[in-house]
Amino acid sequence: MSPAEDAALLLRIVRRHLQAMRLNLNPLYPDEEWGFQAQQALEKLLKAQLVLRDQPAPRTHELLDLALLLNEQLPEELLQLQVFAVEARYEDGPFALPTSRDELLAELERRLKGLEMAMASESSSSGQ
Repeated sequence: MSPAEDAALLLRIVRRHLQAMRLNLNPLYPDEEWGFQAQQALEKLLKAQLVLRDQPAPRTHELLDLALLLNEQLPEELLQLQVFAVEARYEDGPFALPTSRDELLAELERRLKGLEMAMASESSSSGQ
């Protein structure tokens, strides 16, 4: 697959995570499960950025490592999603979200839209 195709696949998965997050804004839905979806969405957004730069997306769940590869400084509330990758799935909680669900969802959707726009721009400038 081309980098654009790889990135498009990752973004389709991100959209699925975001849909699950939108459907589970009910505060009774466990933060641990919601946070896992948020962490996964961010991880795939970062990997899509790497792929679009023609860099391999490493097999890691570490948000900081991915951000460093992109030379991007993630906001602290996004870095704090890291705990949901493994610890919150296998350890007794509670694990609180670093900020509100609405704020996290809005930030992830903003990042998705930015990547989609960049891909569309790249596609139109390359004549695809």
